[in-house]
Amino acid sequence: MNAPMQPNFARGFPPTAQRSPAAPRRAPAPGAMPMPMPQHAVNPQYMPVQRAMPHPNDPALRRSRKPTDKNIPDGIEEVIIGEGVEQYKNLRDLEKRLDAAVVRKRLDIQDSISKTVKKYRTMRIWITNTVESQPWQDASSTPGSGRYKVRIEGRLLDDNNDPTIPENDEENSASAGDDAMDQDKEEGDKEKSELKKQSQRFSHFFKTITVDFDKPATAVPEEVKPITWNKPQFSRGSQENLNVTVNLVRDETPERYKLSKELAEVLDVEEETRSGIVLGIWDYIRAMELQEDEEKRQVRCDHRLRSIFGRETMFFPQIPESIGPHTSPMDPIKLPYTIRVDEDFHKEPTPTIYDIRVAVEDPLRTKMMALTQNPKYTAGMRQIASLDDQVALIVQALTHSHARHSFYTALSKDPVAFLRRWVNSQRRDLETIVGDSADSNGPEFRREAITVHGRRPWRRTLCGALMRCFGLV
Repeated sequence: MNAPMQPNFARGFPPTAQRSPAAPRRAPAPGAMPMPMPQHAVNPQYMPVQRAMPHPNDPALRRSRKPTDKNIPDGIEEVIIGEGVEQYKNLRDLEKRLDAAVVRKRLDIQDSISKTVKKYRTMRIWITNTVESQPWQDASSTPGSGRYKVRIEGRLLDDNNDPTIPENDEENSASAGDDAMDQDKEEGDKEKSELKKQSQRFSHFFKTITVDFDKPATAVPEEVKPITWNKPQFSRGSQENLNVTVNLVRDETPERYKLSKELAEVLDVEEETRSGIVLGIWDYIRAMELQEDEEKRQVRCDHRLRSIFGRETMFFPQIPESIGPHTSPMDPIKLPYTIRVDEDFHKEPTPTIYDIRVAVEDPLRTKMMALTQNPKYTAGMRQIASLDDQVALIVQALTHSHARHSFYTALSKDPVAFLRRWVNSQRRDLETIVGDSADSNGPEFRREAITVHGRRPWRRTLCGALMRCFGLV
């Protein structure tokens, strides 16, 4: 058999590349109809579910359809018996004034809450120590077995005058005897527990508390090692008196800083927070008129500001970053104390007492926060909103009733003139719908009306009725 014939290509050129499947398709031949893509049919059992699913815009649509006008229409007082309309208007005026006062007061409360206002109160600190196993207590004790225990306590002096702490009914508590009801006792215990929760601990006002010892010549290194602890009480062994210094590092929010001599001269204070420093510098700039006329953000530095920032001019937004070198942590409060272990002192021991000033939260701030976060306020606002919706619906129904009353009143007084005016009004509306036409009686108007409105049976019937009413046919 002969071998299959191979195609011959001129001059050995390779065959032409065939059209790839990804190449664009040819246009349909002339006269061919394009076939639409088949649509996937929706399962009938899913159609009710899809209809029942809420649309994301449904709540907004319902809110937009709600009536919001609560003003009674003008002229309605002429058809209502009594002074109800006048009283309603007076109530509306009172409501507007009350709403304005409440909103203004609420904004003032929120502004006061956002500010970090501190109140300084006096804290009294008692430092005492007890001893055990000392030679004068126990003759059989071994040398070096004597120990001491130091305790530090603190209390705010004006706790009773704090408005955030409810007052105790001392008379009722003093007169309560065996005949008191168990329920009253439970309520009293509950009030005491609430008071205990509200009172702040001594360690709440300080970050750290350390005790430094003055090292005597005969002291053991372990006995005079500095102490840092969380609980204000410690115990160590010693049989001789020791001088110590209690260091209290204050815990304040926002934190206060010790100012340099130059910055303290400008602000006239020695301790201040960062926000207070920036505000004080701003007040100083305004008082000395150091702002540039054209660029208000730029400040001319006088001799006091030059000693702080070292510049002739600077932008005010750079001041918070530039005051860092002139601030340092505040010095701890140092309370010297002598640990007494001798017998003469412990016959009638007396504590060492110090009074210091500590920063506490403004008592009114707690009350104002409770006022804004009260769940009763939210429930009351919902109730007021519901009543407003009901009032708006009543006013809407009253407006519709007033319109119907005006319609029938005008019809009863002069039916002919009223119907003529009504027909002319309907005629103008029809001209607006169909189009402006100089002559509504001409054949062009009739032809246009029939063309526009005669494509559907109900439109043809309506158009014919209107044209017969107007005398156009």
